[in-house]
Amino acid sequence: MAGNLSGQTALITGAASGIGEAVALRFAEEGANVVALDRNTDALAELADRLGDRCAVVMGDCRDSVICDSGVALALEKFGKLDCVIANAGVYDWYKRIDRMSPADLEAAFEEMFRINVLSTLLIARSSAEALRESGGSFIVSCSNASFRAGGGGTLYTASKFALRGVVYQLAYEWAPHVRVNGVAPGGTVTGLSGLDALDSSTRRLDAEGRTVEMVAKASPLGRAAAAEDQAGCYVLLASRRDGKNINGTILINDAGLSTIMR
Repeated sequence: MAGNLSGQTALITGAASGIGEAVALRFAEEGANVVALDRNTDALAELADRLGDRCAVVMGDCRDSVICDSGVALALEKFGKLDCVIANAGVYDWYKRIDRMSPADLEAAFEEMFRINVLSTLLIARSSAEALRESGGSFIVSCSNASFRAGGGGTLYTASKFALRGVVYQLAYEWAPHVRVNGVAPGGTVTGLSGLDALDSSTRRLDAEGRTVEMVAKASPLGRAAAAEDQAGCYVLLASRRDGKNINGTILINDAGLSTIMR
């Protein structure tokens, strides 16, 4: 039986771990070809081994427009078209308060956070716009429950995710009717999400922080911390030409109901 995404080609940034990896695996399961873009060479190689001929990889940093252009070009060269782009690359600030940073650290952290979380999304959108218009495809942004309310991170992270919410709404307006633009807003999810070089937290990983995982599970109305694969179905729905064809300018909140007690 054909999958929900049979015949599609998807380009995913931050594809080598966490939600990006889970989405890549699920998309392949649903019949899509995958172009995986990430700066982690070893993890990319492992993903390519798992997916075989259905996967092509681009090693590089999506803060670089040349890398973004290369990802789109590879999709067109290897698979002949580009149906879906998932802007997923991101970093975390570990609740770091701005009043506990020096001015220099704040400026450096702002630059790093917004270049990775926001600029990379804008760059991959710019690079893929023409190909997505040609295919009548979709663009999906990894947002967060922090795109809607406080408490999901520090000020910098929350500000970057609110910015992505605006990107979804504006591109959905600008690119309609040719391209659908949507987002997914996960709640606390156990992934390898890392911190910032500027704050000496780049080696911290959410999935290695037992206390944080325990806190997320305790706060969840469902009593559990989500796994990365728990988010993948939302991306499948939004990318589906059958089930998602009327969804545009929407951000699906998948946070186990946490938002119902945070209002």
